[in-house]
Amino acid sequence: MSKHMRPIGVDIGGSGIKGAPVDLKKGEFAEDRLRLETPKESTPDAVAEVVAEIVEHFAGGDHKIPVGITVPAVVTRGLVRTAANIDRSWIGTDAVRLLSERLQRPVVVTNDADAAGIGELEFGAGRGTSGLVIMTTLGTGIGTALINDGELVPNSELGHLRIDGEDVEKSTSSAARENEDLSWEEWAERLQRYYARLEDLLWPDLFVVGGGVAKHADKYLPLLHLRAPIVAARLGNDAGIIGAALLASRAHS
Repeated sequence: MSKHMRPIGVDIGGSGIKGAPVDLKKGEFAEDRLRLETPKESTPDAVAEVVAEIVEHFAGGDHKIPVGITVPAVVTRGLVRTAANIDRSWIGTDAVRLLSERLQRPVVVTNDADAAGIGELEFGAGRGTSGLVIMTTLGTGIGTALINDGELVPNSELGHLRIDGEDVEKSTSSAARENEDLSWEEWAERLQRYYARLEDLLWPDLFVVGGGVAKHADKYLPLLHLRAPIVAARLGNDAGIIGAALLASRAHS
């Protein structure tokens, strides 16, 4: 893929929509990313306009450049099935059709945690790992990506496991730590319970921990005792954009 055909990744979040072309040889942005505010009414059409603005900023009139787009939702065969931090009118929307028609370009739409997991597996903390990798993103909730021998098992939603009758992300997300003013040690006890349950169910070869709190990994990961190694994500908040661009390139190469 030539310089002018670098795929573009776009990450749709609750507060901002971010995008950049990606150099897939290096696993990094080819240009500085562009971030625009998510519309207050984050309906599919309103968000598609912002995505188009970002894509056109980088791609101009070149309609061959593939675009990977992440949404904070379950996506099956291009259809959005849930809506976390975006307008509920997304539910039932054929996002691939909507965005490919608006952008006039080849498009892949995927769950945001899945895209981040693919980015980390290819270019970050999971690189060179065979077997089962579970990536978790600790933020407002808990997003998860399940990747077996390099193949994504999409929409795993393992942040919604119930432990002691409660949806685990309510007690164990990064937001829960901040809201309850937990010490790193107190939070690590909750993380231990969560990751131990995941491990007993799925026996992964590696856990990768992402989300903004990954930069403080040395405060809590050493307190966890699991069979599998557990490491911090390396790509930070770039992982979703990089993973989405990679998925678009694979789908439309």
